[in-house]
Amino acid sequence: MSDGAPLHTSSLYHLLSVAGAAWWSKGLAVILGTFILEDATTMIAAMAVDEGRITIPLALISLYIGVAVGDLGLYGLGALGAKWPRARRWLTLPRHDKGRSWFQRNVVRTVVISRFIPGARLPLYTACGFFRAPFGLFAGSAVVATLIWTSLLFGVSLHVGGWLSAHMAGWRWLGIGGFILTILFVGRLIARFQTFSD
Repeated sequence: MSDGAPLHTSSLYHLLSVAGAAWWSKGLAVILGTFILEDATTMIAAMAVDEGRITIPLALISLYIGVAVGDLGLYGLGALGAKWPRARRWLTLPRHDKGRSWFQRNVVRTVVISRFIPGARLPLYTACGFFRAPFGLFAGSAVVATLIWTSLLFGVSLHVGGWLSAHMAGWRWLGIGGFILTILFVGRLIARFQTFSD
């Protein structure tokens, strides 16, 4: 995930720069960016707001739409794997037999934990779909967790981006890259700690 962050960062930033005045093209660039690297897109959208390339409402609404559609898509991929055996080769699923009942009982917990641990959503959200966790509960939990996490990360990124622009103008991209890598690294540490504590 971190290997593609610098390339994605410069590509999205460039796309927002050349998108012109059309609000829909900037919003679409952010939505598509969330499908590639969600956290990096959130940070870059905040930096673009700081430079006046996109408005806060447009950036946040586009982020919410992109992230929510991606989350529901992962659930749908898991559900497809449950009905179409050939699709299972794309899924990483738990090996124990009690997966269905566990995911049905713990859907909210699963969504909340995976939202805050980078890299956990793909296997856990697809497992929710595969094991037919209640869709309404999954969707509601995913939307609420997305609103909280994306808003928090956006706000922090906006603050950090403003500081980087004011104090490290020439080194701003190095600071942005370091910030993205720090978020990813902290997420990996949390995931590792969660694994050891289970």
